[in-house]
Amino acid sequence: MPQHKSCEKRVRTNAKANLRNRIMNSRIRTLSKKIGETDSKEEGKKVLLELLASLDKAAKKNLMHKNQVARRKSRAQRIFNAIG
Repeated sequence: MPQHKSCEKRVRTNAKANLRNRIMNSRIRTLSKKIGETDSKEEGKKVLLELLASLDKAAKKNLMHKNQVARRKSRAQRIFNAIG
């Protein structure tokens, strides 16, 4: 256990950030899988826009590197374009 007040606060802060990061990563993974499973263009477009927004937020909050976000966005766009 932490001995100082500042260390106690760090533990609490890190726990909150960890939860927030896990939620965001889980959401991105779910949407990435969902876009490959969609059959219609309309549903795919909705999922794609949601995924792109989530990826941009992850980059803005330094949860993912900007190049990784760019790569994932590109892959998602290619998968969406392949939907017939």
